[in-house]
Amino acid sequence: MKLFEVGGSPSDTPYLFLGDYVDRGYFGIECVLYLFSLKIHYSKTFFLLRGNHECRHLTDYFTFKQECQVKYTETIYDACMEAFDCLPLAAIMNNQFLCVHGGLSPEVQTLDDIKQLDRFHEPPAHGAMCDLLWSDPAEDYGNEKGSLTLVATRRMSAPAKTVTASTNGSSLFLPNATRGCSYFYTYAAVNEFLVRNQILSVIRAHEAQDIGYRMYKKSPDTGFPSLITLFSAPNYCDVYQNKAAIMKYENNVVNIRQFNCSPHPYWLPNFMNVFSWSLPFVGEKINDVLLKILNICTDEELAEIDEHIDSLIERNQMEQRKEQIRSKIRAVGKVAKTYQTLRELSENVVTLRGLTPSNSLNELDKEIASEAEAAAAILREKSSSTKERFSQVKILDQVNERMPPPKNANSVGGPSVAERIKRASNVNQSSQPVKRETPSAVLAGVSQQGIVRMRRESYAGVPTSAVRRSPTPVVDIPKLVDGKSTTTTTTTKQ
Repeated sequence: MKLFEVGGSPSDTPYLFLGDYVDRGYFGIECVLYLFSLKIHYSKTFFLLRGNHECRHLTDYFTFKQECQVKYTETIYDACMEAFDCLPLAAIMNNQFLCVHGGLSPEVQTLDDIKQLDRFHEPPAHGAMCDLLWSDPAEDYGNEKGSLTLVATRRMSAPAKTVTASTNGSSLFLPNATRGCSYFYTYAAVNEFLVRNQILSVIRAHEAQDIGYRMYKKSPDTGFPSLITLFSAPNYCDVYQNKAAIMKYENNVVNIRQFNCSPHPYWLPNFMNVFSWSLPFVGEKINDVLLKILNICTDEELAEIDEHIDSLIERNQMEQRKEQIRSKIRAVGKVAKTYQTLRELSENVVTLRGLTPSNSLNELDKEIASEAEAAAAILREKSSSTKERFSQVKILDQVNERMPPPKNANSVGGPSVAERIKRASNVNQSSQPVKRETPSAVLAGVSQQGIVRMRRESYAGVPTSAVRRSPTPVVDIPKLVDGKSTTTTTTTKQ
């Protein structure tokens, strides 16, 4: 609702959303139903693209399916999945901007290649459709070493469609080990695509930004940013403390408008049951009371009682009774320690919120639970700046940004939680900005063994040699010219 306050009412303002309407939040179904109702009411000026989270795999792995089951029924969830399968993958705005959730693909050379994709199904783990939803710009975008700095000619003499040469493929696209799938695309790849298709820039989402947006290196041909990232979810997962931003395009002028988060009704993380969550707290208090009752008599008081006991049998009975009390105290003490551990885990779940790898840390083994406790301790520390806090959380949350493994797959690849916690601690001690791992460094880490087993660790990406595109139905890309739709029909080629 804050977004529409900043951008204007949908009744007189055209909107194009870039995807990820459901993720790890607590109001995904309300968000989706509201956006769908606006699309129905303003069908010619309100547009929704598909994001990587609009799929069965991620909504089942994270919280949206659970949210639908808690608030409604699984029938509502299935209806949402069918609607997600119909969302477009990309849009052309004012014949100048390619709008997409993730980015480019080595299999997409022209806009016609996007039109020929069959989008009406669950996104695969590789291929052009996957890349449009999952790819990212290279971390050193515009300053890549050993790659082409520019593959472009003037826009008036754009080259005809060609397939990227294998010798340049490694320069234009790099394996994306951060996501566990798809690619990093370089400055050269984007400029080549812009020139070939005679457009001005690529606008995408997919990555959290501390100030809500990021404008990348300008195209030498136009002087306009070749790539723009927008992120419109303030205080992402209730822990990032980031700003959100929208881009307003009017009269050939681009304006970025930022906004902060608004208060929302409280939900326990991952829709946990409040009774189950609170049991460790109640149990710990009850055990404290029992311990105080059992310790009501001190050793000195018991010794005074012993002086008045003359019979040997009475003394033996008293010793047995005292030993029974000691045993009960030890037993209650052990239970109290267990409840204390469970209480601390429940507190960590609330602190980590969307970063938790499970509804409850009780399901995790001892090693992972201790790492989660360390992560929670980092988040409880008061950071010197919002940017520092953002950098810490982003490192801890990397594992959740990867494509999740299939439910029956073993977890491999990527840095362990302990490594991410160590790096987050280093951020706290240094004022230097944290950069995302380069592809080569991440790939080297993937090959190492002894990686911590964790449910959110993803599997290795599919090799590019396995990627092939087959003929598919033709679907036009929605075009927005001055905020109005110029393409409303869909044709299918048999």
